Amino acid sequence: MRVLSVDLGTSNTVAVLSAHGRAPRVIEVDGSATMPSAVFASEDGTLMVGRDAERRARLDPTRFEPNPKRRVDEQTLLLGEDVVPVNEALAAVLRRVLEETSRQLGGEQPDEVRLTHPAQWGPVRRNVLLSAARLAGMGKGVSLVPEPVAAAAHFASFPGKALAPGQALAVYDLGAGTFDVAVVGATQNGFTVLAEDGLPDLGGLDVDQALLVHVGREVSHADPQRWQRLLRPESTGDRRTRRALQEDVKAAKEALSRHPQTEVPMPEPFTDVLVTRAELEALVRPAMLRSVELLARTVGSAGLAPEHLAGIYLVGGSSRLPLVGAMIAEKLGVVPGSLDQPEAAVALGAHHVSADGLSMRTQNVDGPVAATGAPYQTGPHGQPAQYAQPQAQPPRSSPAPQAAPPAQGRQPFPPGSGAQPAPGAPQQAAQANFPSYPAAQPAKAAGGRRNLLIGVAAAVVVVLAGAGAFFLLNQASVTTYSAAECRQPGQTDDKGFTGCMRQLAGSVAERGACNPGMGTGPAAAADPDELGVSVTCSAPGRAGAQVTYLHGSSSDALREHTDGLLNRTGGGDRVEARWKGNALDGRYTATAGRDSAVLVFTVPDRPVVGFIYQVNTAGADPADNRSSLADYFEQTIQPGE
Repeated sequence: MRVLSVDLGTSNTVAVLSAHGRAPRVIEVDGSATMPSAVFASEDGTLMVGRDAERRARLDPTRFEPNPKRRVDEQTLLLGEDVVPVNEALAAVLRRVLEETSRQLGGEQPDEVRLTHPAQWGPVRRNVLLSAARLAGMGKGVSLVPEPVAAAAHFASFPGKALAPGQALAVYDLGAGTFDVAVVGATQNGFTVLAEDGLPDLGGLDVDQALLVHVGREVSHADPQRWQRLLRPESTGDRRTRRALQEDVKAAKEALSRHPQTEVPMPEPFTDVLVTRAELEALVRPAMLRSVELLARTVGSAGLAPEHLAGIYLVGGSSRLPLVGAMIAEKLGVVPGSLDQPEAAVALGAHHVSADGLSMRTQNVDGPVAATGAPYQTGPHGQPAQYAQPQAQPPRSSPAPQAAPPAQGRQPFPPGSGAQPAPGAPQQAAQANFPSYPAAQPAKAAGGRRNLLIGVAAAVVVVLAGAGAFFLLNQASVTTYSAAECRQPGQTDDKGFTGCMRQLAGSVAERGACNPGMGTGPAAAADPDELGVSVTCSAPGRAGAQVTYLHGSSSDALREHTDGLLNRTGGGDRVEARWKGNALDGRYTATAGRDSAVLVFTVPDRPVVGFIYQVNTAGADPADNRSSLADYFEQTIQPGE
């Protein structure tokens, strides 16, 4: 039995193979255990991946995407002049892994492929991953494995680390693109996720960005214009220089996990910068504190206290930062641990999950929960097809580790821990290695968003009819500006608005409590001054929300920041529509995730933008948050005509 497990990460991909009765081993691609998850689109349409892609990026960075997984919610990537579907970019990475695996198997293909994914990924993202696997030629024997379950299985595979039924392990997964935390409990048959959460805006890439901003503060005064060209490259030479600088900053971050200080090589005319571990820790401590606090809350939501855990397991390359372990030990009173290479823990662990314990949630991505436990089959376009009939499993070359017998007097997971069977699900399903999840919610009635927009429009008409005098007076007091007048930020008023920003803000500038800057929340830029003038206002009548307005000299820089907000916050679904007001005509885009929602409204002919950032109510449906935020914008924030 030839089983291939692949952890397609944001920055690096790790593959593990077990074949011919041998123990699982990491597949080296291009001579390394980790392969960059990067893609490069050649002019002839060929997609290059891994280190080959990184080498070609120095020639033309516009054709390079270093982290395609971070853009899983987008349908396409623009690489140079080529439009590449996201699933094809991911498929190119998986195809390279499969080619190397087949070469090492003497031309044979694996019998089974297991792909890991974040536990919080919903059906849309999981379908993208399945579609990529089909395009890569991985066949029909593809299973999806939640990352924290794989990590727990890897932890329990070590001598003396087996988890007795009723014990639980916290998995702290700090990768390149996101932070995920889960509490995984051991059952008689394997593992179940008791609680999970995450931060979509925290990862190793954000640590790299913080270090880059710090380095810039040290050297940019020597030649401010040259530094701005590095931040916003316009020529191929500038893009190459920026790409090299980003790689050097990342290497310095990794070196500081091993040494107390290191130097960041800088391009001319700047001098090299000495950075210390203490400086890096000061930069990232607030972000790391957020992750540790979320870890504590997630453990609590599982009905457990930190001292009741069997351990806290660190996975993901960025968890190597010494500050991470120190802060967890300080805040939770438990010293965390990591085993082997944290980058390979998830891929190795996927091998230790028994075949009959694969999650129904990850297999039946679009339909109701199935109770057969049968292997998943993909259709012609990577979509769910049907379940094969249950059949006996052949002997495995790498059997799942057997759980230790229950400890004397140990009770099962506490009430409210999340280890209960889903309503209506068979008891057997609840005892599988992975948790049972409720079935996917049925789609809303046809034209739901269209009807919602019509209803919102009607509501706005009523509001306008009832308060017309107010809006007319408000409109009369707003000075309008042409696109040419808004090309560069001008003078600001007592609240920090430029004239063009106030035209976009409309009545919010007077009704909300507004202050210069972008605030201190997750939506703030690492260096807001690089984006231009900013003002943040309280969102009138909406708790937990704020409205930020930006006026810069570069529409591209503003779009890069707001696109990042949208990509980090939401899932695959977005609400998009046109808006008009105060002699402006633009578009807005709203998306929502588990923890937050964001709506960005733009004006295409000038470098001004606004966005609403909303902290979600616990347990709120992201779809409802998207629609609610769109309605709120149209009724309250959109400037009146």
